[in-house]
Amino acid sequence: MITKVQKWGNSQGLRFPKEILKKVHISVGDEVDISVKHGKIVIGATAQVRGKYKLETLIAKMPSEYKPQEEDWGKTAGREVW
Repeated sequence: MITKVQKWGNSQGLRFPKEILKKVHISVGDEVDISVKHGKIVIGATAQVRGKYKLETLIAKMPSEYKPQEEDWGKTAGREVW
């Protein structure tokens, strides 16, 4: 697909067809990562953080009867020290 760089105020911009954005799971308002690699502009979706959690909140949701168990990872291999 060929498109033109357009002037928008004091900036330049590109318009992307809806179908192109849909294929890469980018929506209007999403943040994107822009970089230059080997002389080409690369645009990609950024990892989206769905929510922030506090450790205290997560621990409070654990069942009261929960007891962590020690895992047996087997014998040491190579120069591992247990």
